[in-house]
Amino acid sequence: MKSFAAKVEEGVKGENGKPSVGPVYRNLLSEKGFPPIDSEITTAWDIFSKSLLEFVSKSVEKFPDNNMLGWRRIVDEKVGPYLWKTYKEVYEEVLQIGSSLRAVGAEPGCRVGIYGVNCPQWIIAMEACAAHTLICVPLYDTLGSGAVDYIVDHAEIDFVFVQDTKIKALLEPGCKCAKRLKAIVSFTNVSEEHSLKASEMGVKTYSWQDFLHMGCEKPEEPNPPKPFNICTIMYTSGTSGDPKGVVLTHEAVATFIVGMDLYMDQFEDKMTHDDVYLSFLPLAHILDRMNEEYFFRKGASVGYYHGDLNVLRDDIQELKPTYLAGVPRVFERIHEGIQKALQELNPRRRFIFNALYKHKLGWLNRGYSHSKASPMADFIAFRKIRDKLGGRIRLLVSGGAPLSPEIEEFLRVTCCCFVIQGYGLTETLGGTAMGFPDEMCMLGTVGIPAVYNEIRLEEVAEMGYDPLGENPAGEICIRGKCMFSGYYKNPELTEEVMKDGWFHTGDIGEILPNGVLKIIDRKKNLIKLSQGEYVALENLENIYGQSSVVQDIWVYGDSFKSMLVAVIVPNPETVNRWAKDVGFTKPFEELCSLSELQEHIISELKSTAEKNKLRRFEYIKAVTVETKPFDVERDLVTATLKNRRNNLLKYYQVKIDEMYRKLASKKI
Repeated sequence: MKSFAAKVEEGVKGENGKPSVGPVYRNLLSEKGFPPIDSEITTAWDIFSKSLLEFVSKSVEKFPDNNMLGWRRIVDEKVGPYLWKTYKEVYEEVLQIGSSLRAVGAEPGCRVGIYGVNCPQWIIAMEACAAHTLICVPLYDTLGSGAVDYIVDHAEIDFVFVQDTKIKALLEPGCKCAKRLKAIVSFTNVSEEHSLKASEMGVKTYSWQDFLHMGCEKPEEPNPPKPFNICTIMYTSGTSGDPKGVVLTHEAVATFIVGMDLYMDQFEDKMTHDDVYLSFLPLAHILDRMNEEYFFRKGASVGYYHGDLNVLRDDIQELKPTYLAGVPRVFERIHEGIQKALQELNPRRRFIFNALYKHKLGWLNRGYSHSKASPMADFIAFRKIRDKLGGRIRLLVSGGAPLSPEIEEFLRVTCCCFVIQGYGLTETLGGTAMGFPDEMCMLGTVGIPAVYNEIRLEEVAEMGYDPLGENPAGEICIRGKCMFSGYYKNPELTEEVMKDGWFHTGDIGEILPNGVLKIIDRKKNLIKLSQGEYVALENLENIYGQSSVVQDIWVYGDSFKSMLVAVIVPNPETVNRWAKDVGFTKPFEELCSLSELQEHIISELKSTAEKNKLRRFEYIKAVTVETKPFDVERDLVTATLKNRRNNLLKYYQVKIDEMYRKLASKKI
């Protein structure tokens, strides 16, 4: 059997109350030790800048006239074509914005916030911080004013770059922001009302153009960071409690990008300065931030979506990206759209599609690359799907949560490009593990350790996971050079997750015989039911989410109850087909109120449970049917669409109590 990871240490059996730990695995490129770090790339500023030494490897020197940042202007509610700034143009603006920051009083080590949707100004502000050893603190556009206020106060932010529509939230009388901030710089303009209100609070405001002009009038030479300096404090969205400030140094960021370069360079189909990335995940999220840093390293182009995820396909068609990265829900929607289109084909054409699918899958399983498995099938059927993704797509990457093997297989066969999963956390700069292109044995897995990290599993006895057992499994622990320095102002929490140099992720993984990592569970969402049985809620959500009737699901269990309940957002297409079959002719919203649909959903969930061999206490016994998907606006999910369990409980508490009352009355 081909092995994809190197075992560099053996596992150790637990004793004296200590848990067992599994073998330590590294990337094959690091089997004999981590590769030497590129001496020219030691900070995030090095990745982008033109320094006094003028290393040709730096993006501005090597690719001055390449398109770097693209955006779409909206005029009279019409979205225009992509406009571009070159690397040279961006560099000049970075120098001007950096000079202005120094002019208004920002000193090295000062925290600078960035608050808004992805756009060129976001990156220019970020690079300006790096140029002068300022600490960039992203503020999640989707966290809401309460969390933004918390971060501004907790991180002691003095200056903030902000989207014009977000300025009002920073100036609310009850916000700590208003008392803390010294200056607000708009991505565009500042209204007279906001300018006056800020002035009354002692906060200076600047339009983007005014701030650029100040930098021209008062130029300051860059004051580049050292590797040990803090690059960013990135607050994780978290599924409960206040956000945690993850401290990342310049050395960690630069090492990650160098490692990604080494990893990608081993494959025949390489990333180049001609590649184009569509950015729509929040830039305040580690996955998008590191993707963009890597693209800057290659001198490639990044185009931003125009702000509406519901019409992302329009941005895709206009930009024609070669690279897309998203969370599983994004790819699930792509899959659902293709499946819907297939249902509308006549039976003959659907038969041909399915036959071509099986034909190409067979050759992929024999080891052929996606481009050589079946050019005929690609030409007849699958190129049309590739065209829906812009026609130039070369790589799809899924991260943030496990992508189901069924959907990953479907995308590998039909999208005519590489499809891989990755795994990581903000604390590990996002890319802790990544799959290999065209390796079908990695289907449903997240691949192998990154070049500058090590992975091992640790025993979780209460869940029955043993890293030294027949099927090695346990909590994923990470060590290496691409790691956070700690949680800002929270040494207790840092000590809780960092033990003997290993970061404990809270995720449960399995190491396959070929050295590949698979995510199978989540330690933190473990509850004990009243009968004493442990239940992993997130794992159950992943399993039940495979049912065609489910669009969104939140599974709830109470330690004082013996049964599980759930809130379900059903798939509208599936519900409408069911309604047609049973003779209902009501709108979707009215169908969701029918007891018949509730019973149908419970039956479908039971079938899914039986198919996946779940234990009886893991069956869903009652459901509440919700018409509206869980969304960020109601603070029910994080920016990466993970369930906020505490918030969901508060929102649906009445429904939860009602379901348990009905279940109790049935038992009587």
